Amino acid sequence: MFPTPQGRSPRRRTLAALAAGSAALVALSACTGASSGSGGGTPSEGGSVSFALPPNATPNWILPVGLPGYLATYNSSIQHEMFVPLVDFNGSSGSVALDEKGGAANPPKYAPDGKSATITLKDLTWSTGAKVTTRDVEFWFNLVRANKTKWGGYSKGRIPDSVTAFKAVDDKTFTLTFDQSYNPEWYTANQLIYVVPLPQAAWDKQSADGQVGDFDRSEEGARKVFDYLTGQAKQIANYNTDPLWKVTNGPFALKEFTTGGQVTLQKNPKYTGQDPAHLDTVVFKPFTSADAEFNVLQSGGVDYGYMTSANLGQRGALEARNFKVEPWRGWAITYIPYNFNNPQAGPAFKQLYVRQAIQGAVDQKSIAKNIWRDMATPGYGPVPQDDKSEFLSEAQRKAPFPFDIENSKRLLTSHGWQPGPDGTLACASPGTAENQCGAGVAAGTRLKLTLLTESGSKETENMMLELKSSLSKVGIALEVKPQPLNTVLGNSVPCTPEQNECSWQLSFFGTQGSWYFPAYPSGDRIFASGASSNLGNYTDPHADELITAALKSQDPDAMRKYGEYLTQQLPVIWLPNPVYQISVLNKKLQGVVQDPLAGMQVQRWYLTK
Repeated sequence: MFPTPQGRSPRRRTLAALAAGSAALVALSACTGASSGSGGGTPSEGGSVSFALPPNATPNWILPVGLPGYLATYNSSIQHEMFVPLVDFNGSSGSVALDEKGGAANPPKYAPDGKSATITLKDLTWSTGAKVTTRDVEFWFNLVRANKTKWGGYSKGRIPDSVTAFKAVDDKTFTLTFDQSYNPEWYTANQLIYVVPLPQAAWDKQSADGQVGDFDRSEEGARKVFDYLTGQAKQIANYNTDPLWKVTNGPFALKEFTTGGQVTLQKNPKYTGQDPAHLDTVVFKPFTSADAEFNVLQSGGVDYGYMTSANLGQRGALEARNFKVEPWRGWAITYIPYNFNNPQAGPAFKQLYVRQAIQGAVDQKSIAKNIWRDMATPGYGPVPQDDKSEFLSEAQRKAPFPFDIENSKRLLTSHGWQPGPDGTLACASPGTAENQCGAGVAAGTRLKLTLLTESGSKETENMMLELKSSLSKVGIALEVKPQPLNTVLGNSVPCTPEQNECSWQLSFFGTQGSWYFPAYPSGDRIFASGASSNLGNYTDPHADELITAALKSQDPDAMRKYGEYLTQQLPVIWLPNPVYQISVLNKKLQGVVQDPLAGMQVQRWYLTK
């Protein structure tokens, strides 16, 4: 489960046309996510609710500016409750759209030429009593601009690169000038969602005992402030006492954050916005496995948990005990990135025919049906595999590389790979001719690969065993190394061949979906050259051109062309995309929307009597 602040789930854009100078809104019908509905009972204020975190996944980041390796959805969901983003998108209205109550600003107003936007903040205050002002937005821009290569949300040419000037009109209004004209829909939904006003008057310092200043206004100063804040954010044991994290402006504040991953949020009595919390506290509980979570759920120890597909037979028993069972579907894709810069396996991964052979060994339909019990959808490209999506290309829809073991074997042997004594293929014909292994692949290179995979899920374990078995029939040996999700994410970072961090070859973090998209599944953060979340170091000039074109155009065909190309290029191993989770909710818990963007509007949850 690799994450974005939000993802968007379009089947069809219902509000695509934008009048010049009007607010940029995107309302995306479909995939709206199940809601707990009214469900009966009398709504009450107060009380506490417990939420089960995914297996072996523990929150480990509090600063609302994430670094690579710290971008899991549960981190951003918790931050979201404490620090109000500039704009917010979710499915709480019944369709994925701009959620005006959830953001710190009113809808942006774009210039007719699309080269600037004017934004006005709402009346919000920090817990210190200070107003949220344009200075707090400028602080975010200064920190991110000076440290963009460290920021997990960075993609070259996108925000903050795309903003050439930030001008504060007054304390509540500012103007952003862009380097070129942008599609306002895309810019609001896929760029402005990353902006989070930060408490400049409390955080603009370079050490714990340092004085607060305007350090962020110089590049060197901004770097030092960023290093200080991210350094503090790595000290989980200090979260409960560090005064930095006491300064919030969201509907909830931090009550407890343990090193074991349990987080308790409490209602923020100083919240001044339009979207206050109803509950007194929400407890995010960690579990080492889905089975451990299910045992606690059955004993009543969790109000909002989940079950595995293998346990679906117990649905009736749960419903008889005052629980609801609702699949949580998401706007996401699931995949295994290749590390193209790995010194051993990278040269082989760079050969398209090798990637085609590996993809042909993935029996997606069988995995979806037999392992996920139809709680996953096969995916063949970079766009969420929703048949009604206007962004889905015909090439991706038709699955150009279906499961075919014999074809995969032919692809490899016809390019000079021969089996060794143990059956594992080795390059016997190095070179660049059509019947040879390809550029950079040395003689004797063996297709013996290692895969880091998140632990704690039977479905993931079984899926990896199935993949290992299929690849062995092709002549590829796969060693699977299960690890906690945070460890997998931390060990799967972009790298260069000479770095120790580049030892990983394949990585899986998709038990709940590998990547949740913003409204436009443009892939600029995960497939564009140099993007900080392009973990496998994939680079392709034509892919970059298509991604850029998709960002500028309101024509869905631009997105389809991008999708078609990456479907053919196989920058990752495409896998079935599972539901975010099969949720099990206490019927007394209401106000829940299972947002296809994987976000949670916890402040809107309430209990009934």
